[in-house]
Amino acid sequence: MDRKTIPFFRYNTIVVGTGAAGYNAALALFKLGQKEIAMVTEGRLMGTSRNTGSDKQTYYKLTLCGQEPDSVGQMAKDLFAGGCVDGDLALAEAAGSLRAFFHLVDIGVPFPFNQSGGYVGYKTDHDPLSRGTSAGPLTSKYMTECLERQVQEKGIPVFDGYQAVRIFTEGEGEKKRARGILALNKRKCGDEGERFAVFAAENVIWATGGEAGMYQSSVYPVSQTGGMGVVLEAGAVAKNLTESQFGIASVKFRWNLSGTFQQCIPRYVSLDDKGEDEREFLREFFDSPEQLVTATFLKGYQWPFDPRKARDFGSSLIDLLVYQETVLRGRRVYLDFTRNPSELEEEGDFSPAHLVGEAREYLENCDALQRTPYLRLKHMNPGAIEVYKSHGIDISREYLEIALCAQHNNGGIGGNQWWESSIPHLFAVGEVNGSHGVYRPGGSALNAGQVGGLRASQYIAANYPGLPPDKEEFMRLHQKEIEEEIRFGKEALSPGGEAIAVKEELLQLRRRMTQYGASIRSGSGLKKAIRENRAQWEALGKCHRLSAPGELKDLYKLRQLLVSQFVYLQAMADYDEKVGISRGSCLVYHSQGTLPNDRLGEEFRNITKETDTATLQEISYDRASISCRIWWRPVRPVPEENNWFENVWKNYRENVIIR
Repeated sequence: MDRKTIPFFRYNTIVVGTGAAGYNAALALFKLGQKEIAMVTEGRLMGTSRNTGSDKQTYYKLTLCGQEPDSVGQMAKDLFAGGCVDGDLALAEAAGSLRAFFHLVDIGVPFPFNQSGGYVGYKTDHDPLSRGTSAGPLTSKYMTECLERQVQEKGIPVFDGYQAVRIFTEGEGEKKRARGILALNKRKCGDEGERFAVFAAENVIWATGGEAGMYQSSVYPVSQTGGMGVVLEAGAVAKNLTESQFGIASVKFRWNLSGTFQQCIPRYVSLDDKGEDEREFLREFFDSPEQLVTATFLKGYQWPFDPRKARDFGSSLIDLLVYQETVLRGRRVYLDFTRNPSELEEEGDFSPAHLVGEAREYLENCDALQRTPYLRLKHMNPGAIEVYKSHGIDISREYLEIALCAQHNNGGIGGNQWWESSIPHLFAVGEVNGSHGVYRPGGSALNAGQVGGLRASQYIAANYPGLPPDKEEFMRLHQKEIEEEIRFGKEALSPGGEAIAVKEELLQLRRRMTQYGASIRSGSGLKKAIRENRAQWEALGKCHRLSAPGELKDLYKLRQLLVSQFVYLQAMADYDEKVGISRGSCLVYHSQGTLPNDRLGEEFRNITKETDTATLQEISYDRASISCRIWWRPVRPVPEENNWFENVWKNYRENVIIR
């Protein structure tokens, strides 16, 4: 390929990703007067925002209804209290939550309000007030569609089918900065002249979502793989990569099984690999029927796995038992909505005798004591049933296969109060930004994505105007980076020799992460996974020839996921060595620890206690040496601001706020 013929595009800002966070960032920039912008996506209809949800997907914001007092400062403190959270980000997310929320309301997202116009709320995970709200199971889909319509109306160009494979950077050390991206044209992989495209930009907003493609057991939509490896290869600092969320989800159609899916109290069963030997496997691990029924009900409120809730017959014991059945015993686990757990039946009929406490009160208040879990779910949340029916699954008649799945990255690329990464002019918004820490309120991610996009856009509009160099100068400056990727693509598609099975390679990577780097971890397992990752990387370096041009997109995904997996595993191994205590959504094996339940195997022995969450882990990847540097630092505290109106007004008039 002659680099002079490569398609070349030149903008002030390129937004990579077309989820809710990316669309909002582009729209905010446009409204702030920056028209030289474009969006780049490998697939407009792909991604988590458009293709995922739950029982009722939550948006977290300041309280807007009722008598309970709330404030920006209090919400910031509650976000900060989750642990390993930078206070300046918590304060920005709290302060921007209402602006972001009402923007969504104004463009058509159907959040419910009462007769007086108050936007009602409810308590979500790790939420001391009723800050959660929802537009139903598909809240983020509605957000994405409404934001997309706005972007289309503004005429902002969207380059669909372009997979970002490299971030251009200039300078070294503190002078290093981002300067656009190189993208693979997925529709032209076989065309050597148009295989790649250069998007030169003064700024890059990275909005590709969480690193979803790393796990085999995953509730992320199949279309979502993430793109963090490209940012890590560029040298951006990441933080809190040890912190994610895992929970029970369906696997045939990937969906969170939280809320009323559990509160209707379905039956948990497992089958062997032949589909036989049906067992209600929870029964042997609970001392009483009341404990089992209550734990199942509470799994709705307490959906993310939490090692603290696995003790004393808590709801997260169920997560461990599902993991034990599927990963350790090789069986398949299902939720059965057609029949009650045996504990709620007497002579074949529904009996609420063992339905006690909060579970009984909730179902009675909902008038939901129908005779089967399906009928209870239908009464409380018919929309949840329709979600499955729309994907060809009728839970009134068939079992729903489940697993303990990866659901959300609470860590990610680090950033300052304007969501700018350690590389100037490169911003990370949405789930790819690691703002959340250990325990985040449910729905805070949707708010963070909207606020982060706005903050990044405000900073760009105020500080980074203008355009990058013209084509001739830009191609001269970045000749080496472009030629490296051209060579990689030509080698992959050169004739002759044995081709790699790239999809099998991806499956191998994902199995490794689910086994060693998900919710159950051990030091020895992490070291084994790192060795396997390096061996796979080295083999890829020796041979990455493909059998068809269409596989080039998957080869690039394999490459960036190998980088991400390596960095994540290194972060987890460092945490195991320096801390080694179960927290958040992971159970870390410790030989001197205790078992959450005496009937569990030794694999679950661990220590759970309060850890130092005022210090967080950061990590960077060096592309040249293929190695990581890891360090720990104190969290940035919640700022003590001088909010005397005349002083803030003066600074605002003099444009010294956004710096």
